[in-house]
Amino acid sequence: MLEFFKDLWAFMRERKKFWLAPIILVLLLLGVLIVFAQGSAVAPFIYTLF
Repeated sequence: MLEFFKDLWAFMRERKKFWLAPIILVLLLLGVLIVFAQGSAVAPFIYTLF
């Protein structure tokens, strides 16, 4: 998994695609939020955001 992020960073640095970094970061944060919210008591409150 770490190798994937190294390759992704190398791609963005080589091709000057730094605008992809915020998009990837937001997608990762949303994914983590959904995974952690599924089994918790906070889930109903998080789902009202969407």
